[in-house]
Amino acid sequence: MDSEEKKNEFRVKGENLISKVRELIHAGNVRRIIIKNDEGKIYLEIPVTVGVVGVLLVPVWAALGALAAVASNFTIEIINSEKKEDQ
Repeated sequence: MDSEEKKNEFRVKGENLISKVRELIHAGNVRRIIIKNDEGKIYLEIPVTVGVVGVLLVPVWAALGALAAVASNFTIEIINSEKKEDQ
């Protein structure tokens, strides 16, 4: 089996940024979360691993809160890892 990356993007308002990122992290199949502005500039890149929980995410929540206060619209790009079956 090989691993294949899959990308998805979500557009969110600043006030929904933290809740959407929490939702994506809790989904469990996300490898990386990238927060961009409307022009595509990357503000924050969060590697999400199985071992990253609780206290380790506190600085991430603080950074997301600061970002949400600065801009009104964001694009969240998520990178998932999917197993690909050999045929």
